[in-house]
Amino acid sequence: MSEIEKSFSTEKYVVAHPVGIEQDGWRLDQFVQKCMPTLSREFLKKKIEKGEVEISGRRPPHKPSVKVHEGERVTIVTHNDGIIEEEFWHGEVVPKNQKPNIIYEDLGLLVINKPPYMITHPAGKNLFYCATVWYETIYKHTIHSIHRLDRETSGLLLLGKNPKTSQKVSLLFEKDMVRKCYFFIAHKRNNADSFPFTAKERMDREEDAIPRGIMFNYPETSDKGKEAQTHFELILEKDNYVLALAFPLTGRQHQIRVHAACHGYPLLGDKLYNGDPSVFIRFKDHVATPSDHDKMEIPRQALHAVALKLAYPAEKMQHFIAPLPTDLSDWLETKLGLNHAEVEKLIEEYLKKHF
Repeated sequence: MSEIEKSFSTEKYVVAHPVGIEQDGWRLDQFVQKCMPTLSREFLKKKIEKGEVEISGRRPPHKPSVKVHEGERVTIVTHNDGIIEEEFWHGEVVPKNQKPNIIYEDLGLLVINKPPYMITHPAGKNLFYCATVWYETIYKHTIHSIHRLDRETSGLLLLGKNPKTSQKVSLLFEKDMVRKCYFFIAHKRNNADSFPFTAKERMDREEDAIPRGIMFNYPETSDKGKEAQTHFELILEKDNYVLALAFPLTGRQHQIRVHAACHGYPLLGDKLYNGDPSVFIRFKDHVATPSDHDKMEIPRQALHAVALKLAYPAEKMQHFIAPLPTDLSDWLETKLGLNHAEVEKLIEEYLKKHF
């Protein structure tokens, strides 16, 4: 059976799914829902009725109830109208107009400073504001994701311009030969541990957990979860907030956020690990309350991939540093009276000594 075919640009996303024997006789809206499970069935029905879903050999538009058959291909077109990827804060759309900046580039590798809300590669309902799509549109060829950052996390991201370099650098990540450092802003709880400390709680998902995708932590001695380890260092503390650095020694999803919260430092703006994950659900459903906004303070988690160190392009180690993003810099100045240049200097001084 033919594979799924995809094409991306900043204006349009086209994907063609083959109909297998197990889907023979399915309704078209049922089949499209299987292909795009993060989008509502009502939204997808409207796409079908607008002619944005085509069955091979048949002329659209189709009815949502029409049957698909084995061997056919269903092509789904999604135009970049901005609506599908909207984020809201106090009822207003959060702008997604920041461009990624190139920190380093050669014939095989791109090191970029990814802005918040840009995802690494197309996934779910996030199809256009993506790092790979952004540079594929510029270079007119495939860009490979070597590792990933969470959608809300800003900072250093490595992208491959060809398969050979992508494989080479990916292998460095797999062999734990890349050192990573993240800057974050967190609330300090009364029972918070003293810096520096190393978090070793094990982590994993649990079936049927709500919200979906939330990570659970278990004691280091537990037989549950997977090994995880993060070292934390303090940059400065002010008004019950901390500015700190995290050095993940393993690569579990949400690792820094979970470990920081475990030890009394929930990240500013973290909707999942602030002690009440129902906040995440209300933001997701666009029904967040004024108190939810007050608790978060900023629209996204205050986490920035500030530095990377790896042996590239030769055996000699080199490191990259990403300046702080505008939203975190503005918050530091407005809320704490701190100039971002001073904070960046503190970070760089620490990295020179310890990274």
